[in-house]
Amino acid sequence: MDQPDKHTGTNGTAVTGAGGPGDSRMGGDENDVTLTTRQGHPESFNQNMRTVGNRGPATLENYHFLEKITHFDRERIPERVVHARGAGAHGYFEAYGKVGDEPIAKYTRAKLFQEKGKRTPVFVRFSTVTHGISSPETLRDPRGFAVKFYTEDGNWDLVGNNLKVFFIRDAIKFPDLIHAFKPDPVTNIQDTARIFDFISNTPEAMNMITYLFSPWGIPANYRQMQGSGVNTYKWVNAEGQAVLVKYHWEPKQGIKNLTQKEAEQIQAVNFNHATQDLYEAIERGDYPEWELCVQIMSDGPHPELDFDPLDDTKIWPVDQFPFLPVGKMVLNKNPEDYFAEVEQAAFGTGVLVDGLDFSDDKMLVGRTFSYSDTQRYRVGTNYLQLPINAPKKRVATNLRGGQMEYYVDRAPRQNPHVNYEPSSLGGLREAPQSGKEYTPFVEGNLVHASIDRTNDFKQAGERYRMFEDWERDDLIQNLVNGLRPCRKDIQERMIELFTKCDPDYGRRVAEGLRQQSGEGDGIGGPLGASVSSEAVRKAEQLGHSADPY
Repeated sequence: MDQPDKHTGTNGTAVTGAGGPGDSRMGGDENDVTLTTRQGHPESFNQNMRTVGNRGPATLENYHFLEKITHFDRERIPERVVHARGAGAHGYFEAYGKVGDEPIAKYTRAKLFQEKGKRTPVFVRFSTVTHGISSPETLRDPRGFAVKFYTEDGNWDLVGNNLKVFFIRDAIKFPDLIHAFKPDPVTNIQDTARIFDFISNTPEAMNMITYLFSPWGIPANYRQMQGSGVNTYKWVNAEGQAVLVKYHWEPKQGIKNLTQKEAEQIQAVNFNHATQDLYEAIERGDYPEWELCVQIMSDGPHPELDFDPLDDTKIWPVDQFPFLPVGKMVLNKNPEDYFAEVEQAAFGTGVLVDGLDFSDDKMLVGRTFSYSDTQRYRVGTNYLQLPINAPKKRVATNLRGGQMEYYVDRAPRQNPHVNYEPSSLGGLREAPQSGKEYTPFVEGNLVHASIDRTNDFKQAGERYRMFEDWERDDLIQNLVNGLRPCRKDIQERMIELFTKCDPDYGRRVAEGLRQQSGEGDGIGGPLGASVSSEAVRKAEQLGHSADPY
């Protein structure tokens, strides 16, 4: 029984060389551009279905039509709940072999970083977060920045956003956050009254809100925006020692953001501008580049700081924890098929390689379960067998079955009868350990509690004061536009929170609301939109009458 499999490997057929995209056999009347069905049948009648006479009726045995239309009916998979609208590109990551001026092996044994000039293939997906798959790319929203590294040790997914902080620090609040930002379940309209109702009761969001309602909430395009892992991770070296780490992508094209009015002008003529910009830049050979930098902190609670280093609503001060370059990323190839590559690309914060590890960041723990769970629901149990998601190395598992399994992750010398471990009958065996195991000590009572050092307002106030005048002006106007439809009590709670960040911050929002006639009673529009309620009336006023036909 302990014998290698006699059948052919990944093709799943007993005929050597048959099956799969590499099979080039053709019928006698075919050439390399002949249309076929999914069954491989050459198709000679793709313009007309089979009917009784040229006027019909049609008959039920129209197999080619039925296969074509039923596939069409199913060619969309469930939309991502978040990060639905996306664009993507292929490229490579090139390691510097150092972290700053130090050997990187001092901090991590991850192989992709060790050798200067070492290149690892990557696929990147940029996205908006809260809006739907066909929404304008000019809307105010965080942008997703997800990178899949196809390393020699398997895939590593670095899944983050363009902004370095987030709204909440505990994953149990994520469904509530997204529900507040998604369209109202009754009106199906994104409503800032709902958003600020949630935010006014969530002070930890003030840092993120200050960024989001400023020009930083609308990047000019994907090429000229930063990226961040947002969450805190760990690096582990060969001795099993760990440090806390945060990841940051810095664009070599520079950073550009848009004001609300500028974004609305662009949206009026092109709501796909960011996808088009990325595609055209790569097509003309103007390959976008980012430098990957890390911040490093010793593993521990750091009581000397006025915030918890695991709190993803906070930024680690750069003067204390400088950005240290570790490599660069270049995007040099557009997808060949949007659906197969960009839409079916599946990322997860738990996809790490040896030398990278998790911190105790409570948002990271929640994301790690949720992301992979989402991919199994959206794409299917075997989503990791799709070419865009599969690692670019050998895979051998004991996982079997499930919807859309189209090959078996079996090793060449693995006994096909053994799909369990351990075994003495020719099954798979555990890999040898590389480096000492990282074994953090954990002790404490199980509680439902927030962290001790919340400090929800300091960094938001610092950011407000650091903004240039035009950024502050746009921030205030966008907040006033968003708060105008809200009830008075919500407006007052938000003004109180802004004032705690900076007195001038709260004063300017309050003055802006007074000038806009105070409490609103309508439906709020998209985040920061300048004339959303007026647009409803304007459409009727400007509409041209027409006779029925």
